[in-house]
Amino acid sequence: MAHLLIGAPSKSSGKTTLTLGLCAALARRGLVVQPFKKGPDYIDPMWLGRAAGRPCYTLDFNTMDRKEILGTFRSYSEPATISLVEGNMGLYDSLDVAGAHSNAALAALLGAPVLLVVNVKGATRSIVPLIRGFLEFEPKVHFAGILLNNVAGDRHEKRLREVIGHYLDIPVVGAVHRDPALAIDERHLGLVPSNEASTADRILARIADRVEQQVDLGLLLALAEQGTLPPGPVLPRPGIPKPDVRIGVAKDGAFGFYYPRDLERLREAGAALVPFSPVRDSVLPQVDGLFIGGGFPETHLAELSANQSMRDAIRDAIEADMPVYAECGGLMYLCRSIRWRGEAAEMAGVMPADAVMHEKPVGRGYVRLQTTGRERWPNAPAALHAHEFHYSSLENLAPGLTYAYEVTRGAGIDGHHDGFVYRNLLANYVHLQDVEEHHWTRRFVDFIRGVKTKRETTENTE
Repeated sequence: MAHLLIGAPSKSSGKTTLTLGLCAALARRGLVVQPFKKGPDYIDPMWLGRAAGRPCYTLDFNTMDRKEILGTFRSYSEPATISLVEGNMGLYDSLDVAGAHSNAALAALLGAPVLLVVNVKGATRSIVPLIRGFLEFEPKVHFAGILLNNVAGDRHEKRLREVIGHYLDIPVVGAVHRDPALAIDERHLGLVPSNEASTADRILARIADRVEQQVDLGLLLALAEQGTLPPGPVLPRPGIPKPDVRIGVAKDGAFGFYYPRDLERLREAGAALVPFSPVRDSVLPQVDGLFIGGGFPETHLAELSANQSMRDAIRDAIEADMPVYAECGGLMYLCRSIRWRGEAAEMAGVMPADAVMHEKPVGRGYVRLQTTGRERWPNAPAALHAHEFHYSSLENLAPGLTYAYEVTRGAGIDGHHDGFVYRNLLANYVHLQDVEEHHWTRRFVDFIRGVKTKRETTENTE
């Protein structure tokens, strides 16, 4: 199975941009390119999926054990010509000193050769000890090649190839020259999501053009064939049954943070997913429950606030006991208001608090939760792992609220709790991922099904 892990000495080396270019350039050739992203992330996978023309799936040591990571990778890589895994942070960065959660550990687990992206701005011979250190630090990691980024020009490239060829026995797969056309706009959580970027396809086309011109794709494909994925079972993927519940999923420029596998598993659990827009639509679709994911509601304050009919419809649905699940941006939308850059706008008014944006992250990284037993969904686990990444906090929070979780690591809603429970609503800052440890999608669909059955039974007896 041809596969590569694309890593770098540190973040901001350009590996996301170059991975996008590789996905798009290889897909142009008619290859089936399967992208993956290490660690919890929504924005990069949205771009990677758009570049490859296939959903991008996450591989995360925090929520998945090694068997599940391998099974997931095998399952989605089976029909692909090549699979590309984009790392996060630096190649050897990890929560623990031994590097058990690092990109290098993931590469070793998957038997994936590593393509090391090196930002060479302002350096020539000095990159040799940097690269050598990475090559020799962990012998279990197999390095396929080097991809130079931020090259100043032809003379710089020639010098870099000379010094690497003289001191190191590793191929230079490409040298991508510095180019403002490769930039993708960023905001506080990273890249502007591809569902908001009106020129996303043109941006990807430009990046793919540069990669085709400056990277030896034939060599890259040959190096990817050196992968040695351990044999084993694929992750079970049940068929899609005939749906018996309908879930409205908020999807527009304000809300778009959803894991593709979670949406697949909602369907596998028996749900039909019906997209709707809190920004544009005036009424809710005919559904049995709602899923309002994360995103950037703060950048759409005027539109969300002006759409009073939708705010009223969602609030009325919650008051009428419709099952609703909201994460991060969805939680903010359900508050009384959101304040950002000195402007405040009225929101749905279900959560008795006001969301306020800050310049720096309030909650960021991996989270550990203990369940309180107050969540409405059936079969709650005693504890679970999740992640959060938010620049907002809740102010004027009403006392005495009901919470589904106690936070043992992370920020949550108030530093101690997360998962606001009201009627049949569950709203939290943390993002859940459907994994073997916690099949939250099945629990949510089962809850919706139970509420629907109870309602229909009551209606039939009246």
